[in-house]
Amino acid sequence: MPSKPPPAFTDLLAGCTRSAVHLEMRDSYAVDYETGPFAEWRAGHRLDPDDRSSWWRPWLSLVEDTTARGVVIRRARIVSEPVREYTRFLHSFTFTNVAVGEDVRWLPRRQASTIALPGNDFWLFDDHTVYWNHFTGDGASAGGEVSNDPAAAKLCSEAFETVWARATPHDQYTIH
Repeated sequence: MPSKPPPAFTDLLAGCTRSAVHLEMRDSYAVDYETGPFAEWRAGHRLDPDDRSSWWRPWLSLVEDTTARGVVIRRARIVSEPVREYTRFLHSFTFTNVAVGEDVRWLPRRQASTIALPGNDFWLFDDHTVYWNHFTGDGASAGGEVSNDPAAAKLCSEAFETVWARATPHDQYTIH
């Protein structure tokens, strides 16, 4: 009997009923210096807080719909300081995540040294389903993986909550 494919990330978020937490631990992700949003940002383009239609869609619409259902979405970013240019880029538009209901915090990597962290970025849905984000060495996506292993969920939950407790809320985090 063939195994059924794992659920898509968007289905996991859509099926979430209480919480979704996301831990990001890389200093850059699939940076394309030549084209795309990062290149536009490097050339001086900044998102307009008053022009919601220009923001990153459909992602922000999905987050907005999810938080409107009462799901709490939290994102924590562990970053090296002084920050890299890519982190400045991320920080510059994180206000969009916050505007649609995500709570975002930043933790300098030096403050994460004593935290037991998983080897990959992840999302944890309702404290039991882990969506691992795999990346290549240069930050390109290498696909996701879903796990319902209780030990993995416990590791992710404990790591995230420890990071969260130490991290600085987005509106208070100053880029160094």
